[in-house]
Amino acid sequence: MRTMTKTASRDLRNPILQIHHLSKSFGNHEVLRDIDFTVYKGDVISIIGSSGSGKSTLLRCVNLLETPTRGEILFQAQNILHQGMDVPAYRAKVGMVFQSFNLFSNMTVLRNCEVGQEKVLKRGRDKARENALKYLRKVGMSPYINAYPRQLSGGQKQRVAIARALAMEPEVLLFDEPTSALDPEMVGEVLEVMKTLARDGITMIVVTHEMAFARDVSNHVVFMADGVICEQSDPERLFTSPKNKRTQDFLSRFIQQ
Repeated sequence: MRTMTKTASRDLRNPILQIHHLSKSFGNHEVLRDIDFTVYKGDVISIIGSSGSGKSTLLRCVNLLETPTRGEILFQAQNILHQGMDVPAYRAKVGMVFQSFNLFSNMTVLRNCEVGQEKVLKRGRDKARENALKYLRKVGMSPYINAYPRQLSGGQKQRVAIARALAMEPEVLLFDEPTSALDPEMVGEVLEVMKTLARDGITMIVVTHEMAFARDVSNHVVFMADGVICEQSDPERLFTSPKNKRTQDFLSRFIQQ
């Protein structure tokens, strides 16, 4: 049973990110091999697969936290791997939400959401505050603007981390297993925020073990195993009639009979 309306069909006229023949090795160990996929405006792409399949490394390469060994990443047709790329400016446009929150422990919730805008986007304090408050309200965290991260639950920290990323007004938002560090009762509140973002048309790439989210919210699903993309398609097709044997085996316990 679908729980929400899917995002619109992929608008093939507006590619934001194009990943071509991407590979990543650590020494002699090849973690990613010949990765190809494209992200269009308004996409909600879920990347699924077993632990160790290369999903998080792929996301870290897209955000330039890791440097790919080979291949291209095109952001609005510009290869971001070329020397001289303004990495902070790029990361402002392709934001990331980490599984471990990565909030500044010595800053309030509000300040956490202001500082990146001031330093990277060169926004004035008043504008940064206005924007921070806007997105903290959006994720339900405006009552906590004067709290410090140590005073928050895991779910609240993750909602602040999402607000901080949104305050930069990125064109793409990356989520690296955003619920994996949360207690089970806190997972739902973060997924609800992400569902709202999907309804609002935010372009997202989500590495997740939440199969219901991948099935019900995404408009495109990528299945990875052993550093390669085994299969990718719309969720209806991938979850009900996967073609690859490894995809079938992985999904067998989630597919409704």
